Parts: sequence; C-alpha cells; structure tokens
Amino acid sequence: MDYDALVPEVLAIAADAGEKIMAFYRQDYEVTQKQDDSPLTEADMASHHRIVEGLRSLSPKLPILSEEEEVAWEERRDWDRFWLVDPIDGTKDFIKQSGEFTVNIALIENGVPVMGVVTVPALGIEYWGTCSGGAFRRKEGETVRLQVAEPPEEKRVVASKNHMNAETEAFIESLGPHCLVQAGSSLKFCRIAEGEADIYPRVGPTCEWDTGAAQAVLEAAGGRVLTFEGEPLLYGKESVYNPHFVAAGPWFTPV
Repeated sequence: MDYDALVPEVLAIAADAGEKIMAFYRQDYEVTQKQDDSPLTEADMASHHRIVEGLRSLSPKLPILSEEEEVAWEERRDWDRFWLVDPIDGTKDFIKQSGEFTVNIALIENGVPVMGVVTVPALGIEYWGTCSGGAFRRKEGETVRLQVAEPPEEKRVVASKNHMNAETEAFIESLGPHCLVQAGSSLKFCRIAEGEADIYPRVGPTCEWDTGAAQAVLEAAGGRVLTFEGEPLLYGKESVYNPHFVAAGPWFTPV
C-alpha cells in the first residue's frame, strides 16, 4: 500500500471533519458523559460520522476503529490493517475553547501506526507522517518537514496540567534540569516532532485512538514511543487502553 498517496485524501477528510467541529465551536451544544465519565459533544459525533463516511469511501474494505463506535474484540482480533480514529482528541480543550484539540486519523498495520494525520481545526494547522515519507506540518499555506531536535542540557518536557500526578512528577525530576512545555491532546507528540519539546511521559490512562496518529507523525520525524519496559507502543490489542509510555527523540532509553 502506498501510504504517502493516501495522505492528501485523509487530510481532506480531516479538514471536512474540522469544519463540522468548528460549526459547533463557540456555540451552544449538548454535552453528555460517557460511561468512563469523559465528555461527549455533538461535535464529536458530527466529526465521527464525517470521518467514517470519508474513510469508507476511500477504502471500503478497511475496517475502522473510532473512539465513538465500539467494536468487539471478537471482530477486531483478526484485523491486520485498520483505520484508527479519534474524532476530537481533547474534548475538554474543545469545551474550554483553548484551541488545543485535534482530529486524529491513523492507519495501523500489524500493530504499527504506519501513517498518521493530526489536524488542529481551531488553529489551522495540519501534521502528517508516514513510515516511508517523513513527517510534515502545514500552517498558513507553508509546509515544512519535521525532525526531532537534539535535546539541550535543560530538557523541555511537554505535559498537561490536567494529567499531572506524583508518578509523572517523579519521572520528570529524574531527568535532571528541565522546563515544562504546555500542550493539549496529541499536540504533545507534535511538539516533539517539530523540535519544540524533547520528551513526553504519560503515566496515566490513554487509549489507542489518543496516540496512534500522533505516534506515526513523531516516528516519521525520527522520534519514538516506548513503554516503560522499553517496548514499542503497539496497536490492535484486546484492550484499547495503552500501557504507560514515553514519547521522545532517539536519545531516550528507559532505565
């Protein structure tokens, strides 16, 4: 499969979903709570339906796993290639109108994210990456190739105040001299991919759709995402929950 050839069409699908989302932004809309107490808005569902429609038109035979449409393990267990979708990553950021929410679309092949698109509808930014063609960012019509940076002595740690805990703080302190870089949703990975941060530790719950697309972007930019045991973060598991992980440049190795 030509992953790079898919990128323009997936970007277009994500852009359409972004337009659906922005139609709700700064408007009155209904917010409900899912079983895990995370918020769900009308914008999430509008984005979900647009993305699913677009991907089914693009690749009718490829299955889709979206945050907003559960698929039983008995059906998923035989998938060796599938789309992984988060219609709005950072729904809390959407509700707070911070702008730092994203649309995530990844292609997973044999457990590995081989292509990913991350768009930021409120900020007009698009990120994408493939295992064969590198990583890129488009902003205000300008496209630049992304490459992770060599870390300075003072590590730039990207984290979210919403998810800070004692374990995360202890890990950050173990890095030595550091400063914190704030970012929401999948933008944490993208900050590392574009050389504006060095490391993102996540000691807390995430699901596959939260990370797949941005992991593809970061790895295409020369970074990597590892569990605390030093194993690659993989997809298509029976549980959609990820283990704890660290996203960083190639300089980092878990102890």
